[in-house]
Amino acid sequence: MVSALTLVCITLATLLIAALPIWLYRKTKPRFGFERRDVIVGIAVFALFSMVIERGLHGLVLSNATTVGLLMNPAIFVIYGALATGICEEVGRYAGMKWLIRRDPASLQRAGTALGYGIGHGGAEAWLVGVLVQLQWILYALLADRGMLDQYFTSVPAESLLRLHAVLGSLAPESAALFLVERAAAFVFQVGLSVGMWHMLRERFRFTLPFMIVAHALIALPVALYQARLIPLLAADAVYLVFGLIVMRALRRYFLGVAAAANRAARARAGD
Repeated sequence: MVSALTLVCITLATLLIAALPIWLYRKTKPRFGFERRDVIVGIAVFALFSMVIERGLHGLVLSNATTVGLLMNPAIFVIYGALATGICEEVGRYAGMKWLIRRDPASLQRAGTALGYGIGHGGAEAWLVGVLVQLQWILYALLADRGMLDQYFTSVPAESLLRLHAVLGSLAPESAALFLVERAAAFVFQVGLSVGMWHMLRERFRFTLPFMIVAHALIALPVALYQARLIPLLAADAVYLVFGLIVMRALRRYFLGVAAAANRAARARAGD
């Protein structure tokens, strides 16, 4: 059902996304000196606020006939989807960073704190939303190729099983490319949002949380529009590709500047 080429492409894309946060952690930790604690807090925040609280909110909303009726309106669906993601994740990011700052006030003077937290938050998303889901689809594809998929899902309704077969039948090498763009861009955005919030907290900006909620909601807008069937997936991924590259370049320039400033300070101290 799934061609060997498609399966290879999806597997390679999954391995790349799985390796991305690990590679960045190993590459940047010695240079920017963030604590392992920063990464762990980022992982914990995403797991709690996105995978538990946000999903619980969706379950509550979808269990009520009135709210389900409201969500049938595409505009309300898009606004709800974007804001729910923004509120849950940014409240969590805010709480996590405030905890890190209370524990170590000097972390506000280290840009590495934001990088470490962003790697944890974005890495958790890459693995929990991307890698583990793709591994599941790879398993389903292998079962389907061996004619064992129906036996594996004997208790699943026939309609759901047909949908599963339809999704597997639609997989192509392009699916791997889209997955790679979506997950890599999401990781970059999470690091960017973490750096942005860290800067606002350092500058004591009064409206840090509302600003970050709106920023995150805007980032979630293309996928919400796609889920509401207002734009095609390719259009949403094109937006993420373009802005992901812009944010990645900005982050690269910023942290190269941070590293250069640290080197100059070290040389000045050595000269003294």
